[in-house]
Amino acid sequence: MSEPHPRRAAITGIGLVAPNGTSTETFWKSTREGISVLDRITREGCGHLPLRVAGEVRDFDPPTVVEERYLVQTDRFTHFAMAAADQALDDAGLDRSRTDAAPFSVGVVTAAGSGGGEFGQRELQQLWDKGSRFVGPYQSIAWFYAASTGQISIRRGFKGPCGVVAADEAGGLDALAHAARAVRRGTDVMVAGATEAPLAPYSMVCQLGYEELSAADDPERAYRPFTASACGFVPAEGGAMLVVEAETSARRRGAPVRATLAGHAATFTGASRWEQSREGLAQAIRGALDEAGCAPEEIDVVFADALGVPEADRAEALAIADALGAHGRRVPVTAPKTAFGRGYSAAPVLDVAAAVLALEHGLIPPTPNVFDTCHDLDLVTSRARAAELRTALVLSRGLMGSNAALVLRLGAGDAS
Repeated sequence: MSEPHPRRAAITGIGLVAPNGTSTETFWKSTREGISVLDRITREGCGHLPLRVAGEVRDFDPPTVVEERYLVQTDRFTHFAMAAADQALDDAGLDRSRTDAAPFSVGVVTAAGSGGGEFGQRELQQLWDKGSRFVGPYQSIAWFYAASTGQISIRRGFKGPCGVVAADEAGGLDALAHAARAVRRGTDVMVAGATEAPLAPYSMVCQLGYEELSAADDPERAYRPFTASACGFVPAEGGAMLVVEAETSARRRGAPVRATLAGHAATFTGASRWEQSREGLAQAIRGALDEAGCAPEEIDVVFADALGVPEADRAEALAIADALGAHGRRVPVTAPKTAFGRGYSAAPVLDVAAAVLALEHGLIPPTPNVFDTCHDLDLVTSRARAAELRTALVLSRGLMGSNAALVLRLGAGDAS
């Protein structure tokens, strides 16, 4: 296996806005206790649609966390991103005086799958009802999936390398990998992650073409991956942003290193080709282990993609066994997203946040609403499981065929 890169990329800050918590503390409390917040969709204009259940962010008031001049030119998914970025920077101890002093040393990279559908719908309705003079100038940018990267960097004055990843759900992990590589190439700090807001009527109609989407009415039964009753996934809004920086520089300024981004790999196997995703995901896992210099038996917990489609669940279970060997049938597996939904590109970043917290607390969160596992996995259900955790594997697949794997290591090592 290859040696880990000497300039290790460390996670020093976590910020999130999720259906089960709008701070790291509330998110972790709900996640470790397995509190499910899936419920019937309450957003205006959605009542007649066949998609009934989702993970909504309800305890979030944008004007209290984002300035008015940014609110009027951005969509809900960017409001989430700006709020989460602020939390992450505060958590990392990077106040404005530090970042203002070296603006070219801080960059931003995000992923998004749907962009600003709510903003776009509102402006198109204005166009239809009242005419072009009633469409605002920000319609040209607010809907765009790169808007969060641009607005975070403008709002905070970051002038380092910025980018956006388009790799559907797996893009969340790919964005973190881009951040890690930027740090390894010399950038001091990267703000990275993904947020989504796919619950506006227009956005929801666009999703109805996904065969993998759950149409169940009962929130407790709508999203049950790895079970005989699996009937698809439940979407969610929200997401997470992380501060990623060189471990050596973080330690020099006295910032706690929460975890290191040890290894990542990605593959592509085609849209909805779930049987083929077995090979692609297994190859991504092997690639991530190789980059991390990590043996399969070193993985202490797997945060699963957990699509909730029988063919996809079977392929994921087999991919874990293919890549990790006999250890793949013994290693604890969890999918806490069954409590709050699968937020497209944001889903794996929320998994990364949960994995870092699990490593720190020595506690594997459960997979809510799942009881009758029908695959050869040690799936953690019902309640959290205490364990000695040093290394976590996070998996993600996209509906369009992307696969990604990320290896995280607990951050209590010596600086290199």
